[in-house]
Amino acid sequence: MPELSRFGGMVIYMLFYDVKQHNKPHVHVYYGEYEATVSIDGELLAGSLPRKQLKMIVGWLAFHEEEAYRAWNSAVRGEHFDKIAPMN
Repeated sequence: MPELSRFGGMVIYMLFYDVKQHNKPHVHVYYGEYEATVSIDGELLAGSLPRKQLKMIVGWLAFHEEEAYRAWNSAVRGEHFDKIAPMN
């Protein structure tokens, strides 16, 4: 699972060819025992995260929306993508 970014104890991944379960562009987020799938537009698609971490991910995705969509477009074609900087 290729890593897109990591910050605040969270690791954000995108999968190659990941369009079967969730058609919407999304990321997979891991935080301790929590796992979630969050669309690039900020919708929680599956799993769960503590409220604070979900807000952080949604804000990070909004700030890096263009880069996230670029990474998604590469990943669904099975192509490698650039990592995105963590939040400061």
